Amino acid sequence: MYEASARSAQTAPDLKPVAPAADLLAGWEPRVVSLGGVLTKPASFTISTRLRGRSVLTDVDLTPDEIGEVLETAARLKALRRSGQPHPYLAGKSLGMIFQHPSTRTRVAFEAGMAQLGGQAIFLGVNDLQIKRGETIADTAIVLSRYVDGLVARVASHKDLEELAGNASIPVLNGLTDRAHPMQALSDLLTLQEQFGELKGLKLAYLGDGNNMCHSLLLSGAAMGVSVSVAAPAGYQPDPDVVNQATWLAAASGAGNTVAVTDDPFAAVTGADAVYTDVHVSMGQHNGAARAVALSPYKVTTEIMAAASSSAVFMHCLPMHRDEEVAAAVADGPQSIIFDQAENRLHLHKAMLLHTLCGAHGDW
Repeated sequence: MYEASARSAQTAPDLKPVAPAADLLAGWEPRVVSLGGVLTKPASFTISTRLRGRSVLTDVDLTPDEIGEVLETAARLKALRRSGQPHPYLAGKSLGMIFQHPSTRTRVAFEAGMAQLGGQAIFLGVNDLQIKRGETIADTAIVLSRYVDGLVARVASHKDLEELAGNASIPVLNGLTDRAHPMQALSDLLTLQEQFGELKGLKLAYLGDGNNMCHSLLLSGAAMGVSVSVAAPAGYQPDPDVVNQATWLAAASGAGNTVAVTDDPFAAVTGADAVYTDVHVSMGQHNGAARAVALSPYKVTTEIMAAASSSAVFMHCLPMHRDEEVAAAVADGPQSIIFDQAENRLHLHKAMLLHTLCGAHGDW
């Protein structure tokens, strides 16, 4: 025992403390973050209940006052999101989404918007429903009305949308049909209001196919005091009944705004505050070559933009085909506000959901 201890003492190393060359904790940041805790009540948010339980199938389903209320709500919700304030005012609510067409903005804006409002969205594509196997639209509407609190439908035929809403006992919102695209037009009004401060007195020029997008811009714009001029060739101009209705709405607005349809794109954009276009061949249209030839003179170019107001902006509902309906130099240029439009789909959709699905008192 003694000999082993002696040998150990003789061979033990001389240990000395060594100070680190630098502070090893300098610049160190925690790798965890605390989540959860006590939930705070959302700020009080008061809105009108005039739209509660109502469907919005076309632009004329809303009065100018109601459009103004939805735009105001959208702006307030946008401010809440940008400031990072939670706003789960539709907690416990669910939204069914019937989509026959592909979608980026409409689908994501409604799904994300419903989640941000505290609710849930259920996507139902063409292969997810029994309609494909012969179940009627009426039966589908009745069943879904017992499961969810509201429906968004993006369908080919406007008549199908009307049948859906006619048999549903819950609000139905038009996510796009061959007749109208009201949610896009309303979000465009929000964008124009942000850009210019107010809507009354503005002029919007639309170039290209007189399609569903054109119809909604005519109706919503005219109702809110915006002059709308459409340039399209014969055979591609908007439905005369829609033009007549928009003309009546413009006269009723009291803003002195007008509605005009021409085949001259330069005449249409003269003095315009916003120049708008859409794809020349929309979903479900099969005469693409003929349409491309007929509509090519209505492409939005730098020359077209130069003929508008010096402060004019370029708008497009997207998706977009650069150098077809619009020159890339315009689409990606300083006058383009296309991505502001796209963002505002989220805020407008949330506002529409809040107004149509709000609680019993409309005050949180």
